[in-house]
Amino acid sequence: MVRVLRSCIQSILKLVNSVIGMAGLAMILYSAWMIRVWQRKMGDLPFDHDSDYPPPWFIYTFLGLGAAFCVVTCLGHVAAETANGCSLYLYMVFVVLLLMLEAAITVDVFVNQDWEKDFPMDPSGSFDKFKNFIRSNYEMCKWVGLFLVSVQGLSLLLAMILKALGPHQYYDSDDEYAPDRVPLLKNAPPQYVVVDPGYAHGNDAWNRSNR
Repeated sequence: MVRVLRSCIQSILKLVNSVIGMAGLAMILYSAWMIRVWQRKMGDLPFDHDSDYPPPWFIYTFLGLGAAFCVVTCLGHVAAETANGCSLYLYMVFVVLLLMLEAAITVDVFVNQDWEKDFPMDPSGSFDKFKNFIRSNYEMCKWVGLFLVSVQGLSLLLAMILKALGPHQYYDSDDEYAPDRVPLLKNAPPQYVVVDPGYAHGNDAWNRSNR
């Protein structure tokens, strides 16, 4: 029963974890598109240190978050497949850090009225475009954000349950196979021991001398 439950939780964790990976890939693709736009407008890549413009921090941040989501996804698949305690702990730490980062940004946006001043100027203008897109599609973005946070929370819960169930048992105790071995022992043919006659007569002589 425990083995079946563990397999089901592993499959669900892989499925839920894939949603985080798809979100990370979408962020990386969006970052690649922003890099292409920057290159067409400025004539060079945003990673060029010789550029006269300040670095576009929004592109860096989005690309880093997408890469972090993909790393967490790979780690989650390894942890779900092996059900190893160390991998599960590491996966849970990364998910908790992502949740804390998202919670801090959300609180800053909703509590601080001047939250835009906390971010530096983005020379690429991608931050302003992204901000305007969220404002014009607030309901959709709100549900997408809630869905991603719920997926991360569910993956954290599944990892905790999988850690509580323990790793796979690649061996079974002797008690489970004891009933199957007993009939084999009962039906086994009798074993005969061949003794050297000289050795047997020698023992009889030694016993008589002792008497």
